[in-house]
Amino acid sequence: MLFFILHVWGVDTAALLAGIGILSLVVGLGAQPLIEDIIAGLFIVFENVFEVGDIIVVDGFRGTVKEIGIRTTQIEDAGGDIKVVNNSDIRTLVNMTSQLSLAISEVDIEYSESLERVELIINENLPAIKKNIPDIAEGPYYMGVSKLGASGVTLRFSAKCPEIMKFQVERDLNRQIKLIFDKNNINIPFTQIVVHKAKTVSKEKMADAQAAQKFMDEQRNLSRGMDEDEGNQ
Repeated sequence: MLFFILHVWGVDTAALLAGIGILSLVVGLGAQPLIEDIIAGLFIVFENVFEVGDIIVVDGFRGTVKEIGIRTTQIEDAGGDIKVVNNSDIRTLVNMTSQLSLAISEVDIEYSESLERVELIINENLPAIKKNIPDIAEGPYYMGVSKLGASGVTLRFSAKCPEIMKFQVERDLNRQIKLIFDKNNINIPFTQIVVHKAKTVSKEKMADAQAAQKFMDEQRNLSRGMDEDEGNQ
């Protein structure tokens, strides 16, 4: 009706319509990222992908969700740094809060220590570790020997806990295992360095060295050219 009235008044409605079309196209292209972010934000909320307070990993950045906005999501890491991500850019993520996380502790014992004795002591003390670390939801478990290192035998322990308490539970596991080892005289090895003391070469050994060198010279002369002959064959 508006265009009809303008046409009756003598206004060139064709040019006006073309201008409005071009303006709509420009606005639509410019607002496309904004529209994508808004739609993605709606899907995040309605599909309950994650919530405020969840710990998620987005493109290698691990942190707690602080705010889910219409256009962006704010994630805070353990150091207090906040990453602002456009909702449309969150294409793949890991929600660490949706299930229990695995806390790992690895402790070395000396090679001279009896592995069977240590394992029996661990078996007796696992219930006490669970009692002393209330944040553990499942476990702890003794997983066995994870590797034979340069200085000791590495034992591996694990426990399941909420993601937000993972690092604290790992520290608590380390502490409890150290206390148990101290109580039962189980030593955690230090890095060992072997030092060789230089020895004075005796006259007899010098004579042997000269004789060996003479032997090598003779053999070198006798076998000269054999490597080339083998290559030609």
